[in-house]
Amino acid sequence: MKLQRNRLRALSLGAVAISGALVLTACGSDDNSGGDSASGKPAAPSNVKCDDAKGQLLASGSSAQDNAMQAWVKAFQTACSGVEINYSPDGSGAGITKWLQGTTAFAGSDSALAPDETTESKKVCKTGQGINLPMVGGPIAIGYNLPGVDNLVLNADTIAQIFDSKITKWNDPAIAKLNPDAKLPSTDIQAFHRSDESGTTQNLGKYLQAAAPKSWKYEPDKAWKAKGGQSASGSSGVASQVKSTAGAIGYFELSYAKSNSIPTAKVDTGASQPVEATTETASAGIAAAKVVGTGKDLSLSLDYKTKADGAYPIILVTYEIVCDKGNKSDALPAIKAFLNYTASEDGQKILSDAGYAPLPDEIAAKVREIVPTIA
Repeated sequence: MKLQRNRLRALSLGAVAISGALVLTACGSDDNSGGDSASGKPAAPSNVKCDDAKGQLLASGSSAQDNAMQAWVKAFQTACSGVEINYSPDGSGAGITKWLQGTTAFAGSDSALAPDETTESKKVCKTGQGINLPMVGGPIAIGYNLPGVDNLVLNADTIAQIFDSKITKWNDPAIAKLNPDAKLPSTDIQAFHRSDESGTTQNLGKYLQAAAPKSWKYEPDKAWKAKGGQSASGSSGVASQVKSTAGAIGYFELSYAKSNSIPTAKVDTGASQPVEATTETASAGIAAAKVVGTGKDLSLSLDYKTKADGAYPIILVTYEIVCDKGNKSDALPAIKAFLNYTASEDGQKILSDAGYAPLPDEIAAKVREIVPTIA
């Protein structure tokens, strides 16, 4: 991971430094914001406080939250027309690297800062350090392209062996046992993973390590570690490959499965019924999370081994990473105004329509307490 960050740093040395500007864009194709159908503009949320927010905001990171960012940015900019927000979905690893270089005002990441990254953040935060603010929840869907098979069921062991190239045919006995009524073809499995550093990859690894320790021997990391398979950039790239490749399987956030009409596997967790990836089942899974961060840091520990009925186990939480103290003074009003909105009830309500899981009330309440205190 450090090697990858160093490469990214080297590539970005020639980039134009952004002094005090925060840019947050939403790059993508899905319009999840709703709004005025006559004007084509999203309805302004009722509780946004723009305060002194103005100028441009530059941020990057998790592609998992990109569709949520699109919806949030459209709604926020309608209410606060003096702010221009740009968010680049470069992946969690790239987002953290750029933020640590001081070229963005905050990062989006599907994994909390590592201890060495928190230490490094003190250089950019000056008087403080980086903190993790959970903002987006959701399931990591296992999408597949297998004509004639509409209700695929997998478990942690089969998912691990598929992505580690140990199960290579769709009619493998382990898959057939979980799907006794399905007509599984002998088609080769084409497994796709992320080519970029990704918190989605790391969270999938955490799930597999916890739920299938005998079949998954790799330490969770933002970079893909398993053998074989094919790679694609970003969640959108993996989803595109799965949609266009017969026999394919991949992992991505539910919003990408929905927007591409990709069927998703149900997961046999040991509960009374296999669990489908939905915003509701993901919320049930995230509700068991515990805050393990200290001070203003709200990093979470997720329960990947849950067997509770209706709780989907392959989940992630995307964090917005900012300084607790030492944010650029001219960008601070816009950072606080935007994050106050995304954590608000209005901001969280948008998530379900965009294929994400709103934060559990207890966690959302803690985020709402912290955001106004950042300086």
